Amino acid sequence: MINGMAASGCGLVHEAAFYDSDEQLLELVVPFLQEGLDASEPIVVTLDDRRAELVRSAIATSPHLSFLSVQYDRPANVLKSVDRLLTEYLTEGARRIRIVGEVPHPGMGVPWPWWARYEATVNHAFARFPLWALCPYDRRITSEEVLDDVAQTHPYLATPDGHHVINDRYTDPVVFLTQPRSPLVDPLEASPPVVELVNPTASAARRAVADVARATQLSVGDVEDLVIAVSETVTNAICHGHPPAQLRIWPAPNRIVVTVTDQGSGPTDPFAGLLPAASAPVGGLGLWLTHQLCALVTLEHHDDGFTVRLIAGYPHLAA
Repeated sequence: MINGMAASGCGLVHEAAFYDSDEQLLELVVPFLQEGLDASEPIVVTLDDRRAELVRSAIATSPHLSFLSVQYDRPANVLKSVDRLLTEYLTEGARRIRIVGEVPHPGMGVPWPWWARYEATVNHAFARFPLWALCPYDRRITSEEVLDDVAQTHPYLATPDGHHVINDRYTDPVVFLTQPRSPLVDPLEASPPVVELVNPTASAARRAVADVARATQLSVGDVEDLVIAVSETVTNAICHGHPPAQLRIWPAPNRIVVTVTDQGSGPTDPFAGLLPAASAPVGGLGLWLTHQLCALVTLEHHDDGFTVRLIAGYPHLAA
């Protein structure tokens, strides 16, 4: 069983749960919610509409229980929003908060790389909060790669028979985030980029992205966000990386892929981009901003430098 930390309400309990049927999902979630309601703890549930309705129909309504219809969008945004939410609950006198949240992955039509980083970062970002977070994963639609990462990023596991156990596969977030990983390379990158600039100024980078975007179907908002993100990334590469800095752009009707590469080693903070500058080295604010503006951001450390990949629109799911 989980040790006294969960029972006392002190500290973070970050727990994964795996299920194979709707019945197992209810066996995992409903008792977890009911225990919180019995203790008058604030509870937030974030599941897709179908699963949320399934859970809602199995438990009584309560002013302590909230179902959020807004799904997880981008990890940096979620970390920021949850931090704010937890702070508000503590200000109102909560002794412990419970969250049930299903984290996006390719089985749900969302790229996984930065959500794997998110799951590891939760253990660092929310360590100071009396939070019990339950992350259910449907094994019917979740790849082995994702399940392996989940097993490494959750200190605890919940089982449908009601047990809560310490996870012996849990890996320290810093170790997990600094492990070598295969980079996510978009198929567009197999072709020559339509734009390739060496040591561009931020203004030149902005113009290049805006010009390329005219031939795509991206919304004005997506393009504007990408322009800002690329500008921040190029500025970081020039100010904090080692020359030369290279900007490459590949467009498709439904997305734009941009890479910015310099010859430096990149940020040393494993949480860079997911947490604000107060928790990151110089330049962290710009990287944090890009993580909030793009549909996907990946960071790639390689032998000859460091690459930030920025994608607007609909990222390709293949890893």
